[in-house]
Amino acid sequence: MKKISLALVLFLFFASCKSDFKANDYVAYFGGEIVNPNSEYVYFCKDNEVIDTLKLDKKNRFFIHFDSLSPGLYTFKHEPEYQYVYFDKNDSLMVRVNTKDFDGSLSFCGRGDEKNNFLIEQYLKNEKDKNNMFPVFQYDVVNFQKFIDSTYRDAKNFYTTKKNEIKWNEEFDKFARSSVDLPHYSKKELYPRMHKMRTGEDVYEKIPKNFYDYRKTVDCNNALLSTYSPFVNYLSHLLNNMASINYHNHFSDVDLSLKTNINKLTIADTLIKNEKIKNIILNNIAFQYLLEDQNIVNNNIFIDTYYKYSTDKSYKNEILKIGNAIQLLKPNYELPAVELIDKLDNKLTSDKVILKNTVVFLWTSKSISHLEAVHKKVIALKKKYPKYQFIAINVNDTQKDWKNLLSNYKFDGITELRSTNFEDLKAKWAINKIQRTIVMNEKGKIKNAFTNIFEVDFEKNLK
Repeated sequence: MKKISLALVLFLFFASCKSDFKANDYVAYFGGEIVNPNSEYVYFCKDNEVIDTLKLDKKNRFFIHFDSLSPGLYTFKHEPEYQYVYFDKNDSLMVRVNTKDFDGSLSFCGRGDEKNNFLIEQYLKNEKDKNNMFPVFQYDVVNFQKFIDSTYRDAKNFYTTKKNEIKWNEEFDKFARSSVDLPHYSKKELYPRMHKMRTGEDVYEKIPKNFYDYRKTVDCNNALLSTYSPFVNYLSHLLNNMASINYHNHFSDVDLSLKTNINKLTIADTLIKNEKIKNIILNNIAFQYLLEDQNIVNNNIFIDTYYKYSTDKSYKNEILKIGNAIQLLKPNYELPAVELIDKLDNKLTSDKVILKNTVVFLWTSKSISHLEAVHKKVIALKKKYPKYQFIAINVNDTQKDWKNLLSNYKFDGITELRSTNFEDLKAKWAINKIQRTIVMNEKGKIKNAFTNIFEVDFEKNLK
């Protein structure tokens, strides 16, 4: 009833506003309700820049009238979450979202709602599909292709049905079609690397010649998509794949990593001519490399190459910050202390818990398949390596939701804790992916701060 009531109020409001629209103006409206808000503010953004800060009222609602708003893709943020919102000329949109399930609860109403509800529905389909891909990357090439082609057909059918129903314009169609095509292409770019990581088998020589034919259809310099995550993710996966060095037995692991990532920078500089897109991709490569390679000499060589190609001054300080954080995560260093909380609501710091051989891993309710897979893996490892304690840290759920979710499982022998300040943990431990695992030695000092429990040779860290 609450949702229907809100929708009715908004319908009446927008109906009364309709007469205000003129052929030569770009008046638009945006507002909504945040259930269980995390803060007082919603940020309205374009190309990752905040253009309006909207304060919630006493009923946790916000509203803004734009005298002129150019059609295009925007984002609205309610920290730490964000989502896209697309405006055509004179659209009047309201959004309702519950922070306890931000993406899953999000719905639009008003003029332009159908396009936006398609985007969020397709996003949720992509996220569900991505979470189910862990075992699929183990398939041989033929069965992998067969599986992802099946899901791609379903996605295209959904897209075609909605396009015919809603009859959206060509500019919006570029985002809509990208939300279907690019996640599919990303799977194919990821396949060789993920297959080797999961099975130890190198399949590069077995991949059919036409496997990557779709690359000819993707415009890597499409400025319209420059900040659209499916596009940015695809380019990152493409470069990872293209830069791989197949004849790698001549190099040590750290030198191979350096050469591969310098390859990425060089290919990005050659392939991408649009300066804005290129800087975004170079920044992503730099973050990823600095979080994986801990050789100081190689890091300096890499950063010098990055500066040679990057023209975006705003990102360089961030690269230096993360580089400095990584210097504190070297072997035999103490892990920087972060605040945690246990299931009895006791607050403690990581340095009081990690005093011996320890494996620290992360999880979130946003990826249930990873939550279950990583705990299953840890339970098996605990039997083989009893001298280690295993600490699971939940990174972005509330205390209540975290405890409720854990009550559905029986993870014996695993110390379950929750981060009280994920931004602090992310900065101090240089976290950029949920698969990150940290291994500590018998003195409670860092043994390997940058590993992944699902890597084929992970157990070498425990011997």
